[in-house]
Amino acid sequence: MITKCVLIIYPDVHETRIAIYKNMDPVFLKAIKHSDEELSKYPSIIEQRNFRKNEILKELSHNNLDLKNIEIIMGRSGMVKPVSQGVYEINTSMVHDLEIGVMGIHETNLGGLISYDIAMEWGKKAYMANPVVVDELSDLARITGHPEFERKSIFHALNHKHVACKYAKSAHKKYHDLNLIICHIGGGGISIGAHKKGKVVDVNQAFDGGGPFSIRRTGTLPMGQLVDYCFSGKHTKEEIMEMITSKGGYFAYLGTDNVNEINRMIAEGNKKARFISKALAYAASKEISSHFATLEGEIDAIILTGLIFDSELFLSEVKRRIGKMAPLVLYPSVNDIEALADYGMAILKGNINIKSYE
Repeated sequence: MITKCVLIIYPDVHETRIAIYKNMDPVFLKAIKHSDEELSKYPSIIEQRNFRKNEILKELSHNNLDLKNIEIIMGRSGMVKPVSQGVYEINTSMVHDLEIGVMGIHETNLGGLISYDIAMEWGKKAYMANPVVVDELSDLARITGHPEFERKSIFHALNHKHVACKYAKSAHKKYHDLNLIICHIGGGGISIGAHKKGKVVDVNQAFDGGGPFSIRRTGTLPMGQLVDYCFSGKHTKEEIMEMITSKGGYFAYLGTDNVNEINRMIAEGNKKARFISKALAYAASKEISSHFATLEGEIDAIILTGLIFDSELFLSEVKRRIGKMAPLVLYPSVNDIEALADYGMAILKGNINIKSYE
């Protein structure tokens, strides 16, 4: 039995979740909330680094936890350079790329940075697993229609791989033997990927790229209209990027990104909320269906993951449209904390190959 523990650090927009796991049992869980007033003191996301780190250390200290038993730290994956799937030790090269935003700046970058800082202070090692830039796209999937542009792989790789392996285990099969379509709808973006024998050979770029709209992202927009919008002289580049990545989707149409509140609006007869919910189900179903072609019709299962699938209306709309394609599997809870704990325990047991980031 493993006696050492894993500390998990998971930054999100308005909170930093931390957890301590021992033998896959959570011995401490906490979501540290950050108000807009607190975060507004920092001009950029990266500059929140020390503030969030100190809040974590303060929380651990206040709860009188025995930190001597923490052997490794697992950070939520950040936007580093494209990598293959797996576990990576957070090193100085990775820290540099997270700081400068080599693939973009997002709260996920803080997971690697803070984990590294605390690990250095404690004389431990920090790791990240399946970062959002896991790139297994096929050559065909990279083609956009113009040689000046190439499709990139930025998606919810950690949860995609986690639920894929959970399903494979439940079906008494191996992930690398299956063809799956996985639809992840998170609090920000949506990613729908074709998993072919253990590799995500096609997936929409879920950060600032295409695909269906989501809770806060616009997804694919009409190109001509977007070009006109960009050159209207009314908006800065930063404002347009903010619109695309955090002020689109449900938030733009309904004024809220709270799925529970939207479900309440629907239950109370709000016709607009109901229509937009059905529109997202329609858009997601179209993207899922497109991967019938990607996988040449050979699909073992379609996995739906994300709390939005707790909505009876939303789930029934998706089922109605794609239910005949392949067996549907539902994992509504997105548990990246559990996924990171799983990888952390594998590291402690010596059961996983640690990759080097260069």
